[in-house]
Amino acid sequence: MTNVEETRQHKSGFISIIGRPNVGKSTFLNRVIGQKIAIMSDKPQTTRNKVQGVLTTNDAQLIFIDTPGIHKPKHKLGDFMMKVAQNTFKEVDIVLFMVNAEEGYGRGEEFILEKFKSVKTPIFLVINKIDKIHPDQLLTLIESYKERHPFAEVIPISALEGNNVETLLEQIKKYLPEGPQFYPADQVTDHPERFIVSELIREKALHLTREEIPHSLAVVIEKMERREDSDVVHVMATVIVERDSQKGIIIGKQGSMLKEIGKRARIDIENLLGTKVFLELWVKVQKDWRNKMTQLRDFGFREDEY
Repeated sequence: MTNVEETRQHKSGFISIIGRPNVGKSTFLNRVIGQKIAIMSDKPQTTRNKVQGVLTTNDAQLIFIDTPGIHKPKHKLGDFMMKVAQNTFKEVDIVLFMVNAEEGYGRGEEFILEKFKSVKTPIFLVINKIDKIHPDQLLTLIESYKERHPFAEVIPISALEGNNVETLLEQIKKYLPEGPQFYPADQVTDHPERFIVSELIREKALHLTREEIPHSLAVVIEKMERREDSDVVHVMATVIVERDSQKGIIIGKQGSMLKEIGKRARIDIENLLGTKVFLELWVKVQKDWRNKMTQLRDFGFREDEY
């Protein structure tokens, strides 16, 4: 007698999430995976590396790649981010082109559609934040995009509210090839814990400093180890900025800002690791690090890995 599990069709594949900065790519990824693996911010260019999120169901494994928002680069870090995003076009089974329903069609979207002209991978148009507009506006927006590119599917969603996300997942499965699982069923990302911990710290710094600290900020994990005499994980991290004035902002009056960043980050890190965390934060100035390849490599931006 044939085992049902052996005869069930199983699909697996890679899905890239492409779009302008701040259209909700990380929010969508976290919604699908069910926990925070990509940092979220209302600042553009929050995502700098590819973040793979793994969703395993009883009939499929979907591996999502959240890429940096596509934009015209202004420094070497920007060049790196664009290469990361565009290189995913040729290495995935499906491309999700996510747009912000509120912002409509503009030069940024036109710039991305130009990149799609030579792409043979199926491209889904995913219109996010539909909870923010009237249905009549949505129909007009869909038609304007259809006129510009032959999308394989057009699916409106709200990543924040969860509207239509399940429908999108079911459509994705239809386009994936049959294949085995690439990752264990309980694995949700392929990034090491140190990377996610550094991203969670960076997220809190971005949230708390608002416009005062742009994206000239990086976080390096110097040490992450479990203490022998307890279950507490000791994390020592350095927050990198480009100017002395930014260092003062991150530290705050009598260390108040750095203390608040650490307090908020520690909560997320403890949720991630499932244990108590002792977090030490330091701040260091590395002038113009975003334009220096040696420092970009030191901070984890390694082009040869992408």
